[in-house]
Amino acid sequence: MIITLQDKNFFASDTGQGVESSKDTIVFLHGSGLSHIVWSLTEQFFSNKNFNVLSIDLPGHGNSDGPCLDSIEKIADWLEKIFSKLNLDNLILVGHSQGCLEILEYANKYKDRLNKLVFVGGSDKMPVHPDLIKLAQNGDSDAVKLMMKWGYEGSKKFIGGNPVEKIIQSPRDISEILAVDLNACNNYLNGTEAAKKINFSTLLIFGELDKMVNLETGKKFSGLIKNSITYVIKGCGHMIMIEKAFEMREKILEFLNS
Repeated sequence: MIITLQDKNFFASDTGQGVESSKDTIVFLHGSGLSHIVWSLTEQFFSNKNFNVLSIDLPGHGNSDGPCLDSIEKIADWLEKIFSKLNLDNLILVGHSQGCLEILEYANKYKDRLNKLVFVGGSDKMPVHPDLIKLAQNGDSDAVKLMMKWGYEGSKKFIGGNPVEKIIQSPRDISEILAVDLNACNNYLNGTEAAKKINFSTLLIFGELDKMVNLETGKKFSGLIKNSITYVIKGCGHMIMIEKAFEMREKILEFLNS
């Protein structure tokens, strides 16, 4: 699906089904430097379960026109413009990593459009190591290698190659997309207060072996959100929707149907 705003085209994967007013809509938000592709094992599953599915490419990512937005606050405002244009309400937001910060900020500003929230590998604060930011700003491919080292449990083999390395390929991808996203995460300071205000049904999913958002950090985050449900996936790192897609999506479906 192509959504046009102010003469720019933005992409959301809808599994070819469009948006039907009779169905609940799930919006998937990707992490830093990535695109809708990371949700490919998830979006078709939920489309088959009778949900509208929109897996959005942020500005400058995937198939969406740029440039990238340089703050979580700007991304939340942009999402509101997208949802308003599509006339979407009663939304279920599912975010991974940086996408969790976007959910926090969006819920803080535009709660009337929301129904349920799912945070995957997220926290209220996501400080980024200065070495990683520096590598990314320089367009250095070592930035991606470092993300892989921190992002995955052990040395997993991927059928058809690592999906993250396929998305973040060029020095431009690293310096103009990934670096901008990492800085946006690093600079976002509203998350703790935003989390305390959430009063929607909320599920938080963490990887037991996540090095980017460790379990201790994750559980502190869970504690900020009233009446939230926490689920920990064993033997899993940060890239939960790739490493343990089947377990993650079954847990989300169970939550949405409860």
